[in-house]
Amino acid sequence: MRASKLAVATLLAMGCLTAAQAADAPKIALRASDIWDDDYPTVRALKNAGELMAQRTNGRITLKVFSNGSLGSEKEVLEQVKTGSLDVVRVNISPMNNICPETAVPALPFLFRSVEHLHTVLDSKIGEEILKTCEPMGYVGMGYYDSGARSIYAKKPVRNLADTKGMKIRVQQSDLWLAVASAMGANPTPMPMGEVYTALKTGLIDAAENNIPSYENGKHFEAVKFYSMTEHSMAPEVIMFSKKKWDTISAGDQAIIKQAFRDSIPLNRKAWAERENKSMQVLLAGGVTIVKDVDKKSFQDAMGPVYAKFAGTDNMKKLVKAIQDTPDTMSAAPAAKPAAAPAKPAAKK
Repeated sequence: MRASKLAVATLLAMGCLTAAQAADAPKIALRASDIWDDDYPTVRALKNAGELMAQRTNGRITLKVFSNGSLGSEKEVLEQVKTGSLDVVRVNISPMNNICPETAVPALPFLFRSVEHLHTVLDSKIGEEILKTCEPMGYVGMGYYDSGARSIYAKKPVRNLADTKGMKIRVQQSDLWLAVASAMGANPTPMPMGEVYTALKTGLIDAAENNIPSYENGKHFEAVKFYSMTEHSMAPEVIMFSKKKWDTISAGDQAIIKQAFRDSIPLNRKAWAERENKSMQVLLAGGVTIVKDVDKKSFQDAMGPVYAKFAGTDNMKKLVKAIQDTPDTMSAAPAAKPAAAPAKPAAKK
């Protein structure tokens, strides 16, 4: 009883609940989906968010996380979230690109200078503005999780743009990723993550692109042994809440839920860095060759058409420029804009 009163008092102090709301606030049982296993950084972070919700409401608000894609592929669960039959989904930002176009901006190739730059941008008003554009489409953005840098892995080394010419590369089911692969001279093949291992094994595709933990966790390194550090994108993960469900929740409970997701971000970032190191050791032990001598400029110089098509509106150009002008850390002076991301995205190089 004392703990319950303390929890209510804490929420009242936080401004999350009024006295009347605290007296008869309803129980809320939320469900979330993720395609990865229970030990994956995004799943661990979602579970942490659920723990924080439960702690801060004395068990009144709960979040059950369904991992391993048990509720369907990312595309399928996004539809469930839109209709309100599922409350929360964690997806890479790329599948959102065809739903709310501004989400293509953080996925643009060679836009972020470093992980620090990525975090600074996503934690700023820029990141919040991008999430807000998804609300008219039925999604309320809770925040961003790390997804690392994406690179190409194949049966042969990829050291420059010429090496990807004609290569059949699996990409996410997103128009942006079709365009990125096409700009590389490759033949993009969109497919769900769950089909990639078999496609690599059977030769249906020559290569794929993803971060180091996904390459390792999906066992793709068993099929292709060269991981080339193109690091062409740092497209983050996003946590999307069903707007249909969100609109039925009181403002006080919305604040508790959103803060819990935000407070789970540091755990995700720490777990991600640890997982990258762990995955790298597994890959090296498994006979993978990490190709570091990649001519990134040859890829960067080919991305003009991608910026022209996917950052062509005035608002998206404004977002790109704002990101380029953001210092790597808020206490640092603005850094020079990278040649990789054109100052005028619409202009071809």
